[in-house]
Amino acid sequence: MRYIEVTVDTPENEIDLRCEQMAEMGAGGFVIENEADFQNFLENNHQYWDYVDKELEDKFSGLSRIKCYLTDDEAGTNTLRLIQAAYGKVQVAYVEDSDWENNWRAFYKPIEAGQRLVVVPEWEEIPEGSRVPLRLDPGLIFGTGSHATTRMCLAELENYAAGSRVLDLGCGSGILGIGALVLGAVSCLGCDIDPKAPDVVFSNAALNGIGPDRLQARAGDIISDGGLRAEFGGGYDLVLANIVSDVIIPLSPFVPGFMAPGGVFITSGIIEGRQDEVRAAMEAAGLKITKHCCREEWHCFTAVLA
Repeated sequence: MRYIEVTVDTPENEIDLRCEQMAEMGAGGFVIENEADFQNFLENNHQYWDYVDKELEDKFSGLSRIKCYLTDDEAGTNTLRLIQAAYGKVQVAYVEDSDWENNWRAFYKPIEAGQRLVVVPEWEEIPEGSRVPLRLDPGLIFGTGSHATTRMCLAELENYAAGSRVLDLGCGSGILGIGALVLGAVSCLGCDIDPKAPDVVFSNAALNGIGPDRLQARAGDIISDGGLRAEFGGGYDLVLANIVSDVIIPLSPFVPGFMAPGGVFITSGIIEGRQDEVRAAMEAAGLKITKHCCREEWHCFTAVLA
């Protein structure tokens, strides 16, 4: 079925009033887009700041508008005329309902990572070749394999995964921990502040034939929760943290306590300009950086106990 997408530029202080008015005209399914909501999101989600580029900020600059969706039939057309008569010029587009459900999938294709892995969305065929497939259902949680930080971490963990016991801090979708497991890691424990993360991790693990005997996930803040740190313990051969600089810096003092003798710490999510701060924090925590990679203005460090 086809729908009419109607966009009405609206002063921020009139958004609630206009939604009520448009509802009386027969509209529904409102989407509110404005700069205030965007800035509020950033203020309450500092961990994502490094991933917000200027293009996205510019997109929301001064933005204040209402979107609604009408059925492309006589009733919807009549409602559109009422909206146009009430507010003058509005933006109109036509979309199929299938666009909302499936078209986003076109943006996710198999992605080669490092020398051995290929990240494959669950609906795509596994490409022919010798690479090890890592099945993934891209969802709302960060970690699809497309970001430079994730690709660098996956490439680097190839060197250390086999036979290792893994701790994935800020696990998101579980892509790094699952990547380590399909490359031969013995077990993985993941942790993320997002309460939805464990369910997503378990779903993605199941796509790869990995069960709870090899992978576990928790929701919590490893930095502020001493009880959680004690529960996780130490002795991990491989510790992963693909987060952001503002989390890696306070996390660094705790990392050596998680590591086994000879263990390795791989961390990324470090935007250009923050690498020296992160390096200093890691070295102050007793970590020795053995490798530094950079891709698309993002940095990745590999470290061992000094």
